[in-house]
Amino acid sequence: MKSTILNHWKSLSFILFISLLGMACKDESKFEISGKFTNAQPKTKVYLFGVDKNSETPVDSTVLSDKGEFRFTRSTPDVDFFRVKIDNSEYMLIAKNGDKIQLSADLADPTMVYQISGAEEADKLEELNKNKNRYTAKIAAIQAQFEQTVASQPHNREAIVNQMRPALIKENEDLVDYILKFAMDNTSSLAGFYAINSLNPGDYEQELIAYADKIKSKFNNNAAVTEFLVRMTKLKAVQVGQIAPDFTMNSIDGKPVKLSDFRGKYMLLDFWASWCQPCRMENPNVVKAYQQFKDKNFTIVGVSLDKDPAAWKQAVVADGLNWTQLSELKDFDSPTVRLYQIDAIPSSFLLDPSGKIVAKNLRADQLVEFLSKTLR
Repeated sequence: MKSTILNHWKSLSFILFISLLGMACKDESKFEISGKFTNAQPKTKVYLFGVDKNSETPVDSTVLSDKGEFRFTRSTPDVDFFRVKIDNSEYMLIAKNGDKIQLSADLADPTMVYQISGAEEADKLEELNKNKNRYTAKIAAIQAQFEQTVASQPHNREAIVNQMRPALIKENEDLVDYILKFAMDNTSSLAGFYAINSLNPGDYEQELIAYADKIKSKFNNNAAVTEFLVRMTKLKAVQVGQIAPDFTMNSIDGKPVKLSDFRGKYMLLDFWASWCQPCRMENPNVVKAYQQFKDKNFTIVGVSLDKDPAAWKQAVVADGLNWTQLSELKDFDSPTVRLYQIDAIPSSFLLDPSGKIVAKNLRADQLVEFLSKTLR
């Protein structure tokens, strides 16, 4: 009996030794991405790109085997984003040294759905993709149903839109809610960072800033995260409740004008351009507000993103923009446009007499409603 127990412990010790040996031999200086594509042509070239901020850098390439298989082995200074590309398909991955990631996909699938596993970040990204695909499939089904119904009843298009819009809005809202929750639940994972950056910054500024505060001491060596944190710090400076950053800019007649010169009045700081069709469509609403409140301690300062001074001046006259007009004539490269974190126009900031931002992006009748309640 004693001998049997001893032999049993010897067997367990041997198994444990082999397991530890395998762990000790794992190469932590590199990561591996291997995978298999179905509906792929053998010998097709596969590329691996590193993703740095908004650009991609070629890292490696290989060709598919006769079975549609491939493998990359590389090293990275820290956990980072990578993209696998083949033909017109591409697949986002997150990897760090020591990971062994498996990727599989059907190249005939136009939605580019893919499966990944084999590492903690890969599992998180797989979870995100799986749930996002579930929501987008529902949204696509509603859109397909809408198109089919309209095709059979074209005369009822408006009624069909009104009937189906609530379901579409709900699915979109559910998708956004899921993305925000996933990001906040995974602040130690780059998958969370990837998730929240799929949202439109203009629509979710507060959520993005809150997320940035959660990750500001993490991913210190990741260029994309660092750039994001810098951008969120700047965005925080132009939120409601903050004093609008001061600047000096030339007016339409070439004279320098300082923003703080308008202190003492409510002021709409309006970013627009002559080439921006939504801006031109919104201009009549801005003119309406100006005419109604210009004698009630309210004014407007327009900042044009035009590059062509003639086009800018022509649009000012054509649209009747009879208030102070400024421009650096540098499009989105304008230092002031970057200072205010403008990534789409029209964009506007309503300032109170102290220069504090009290509202942003009031459209159509919203501006008139706000001023009607405020300027009595």
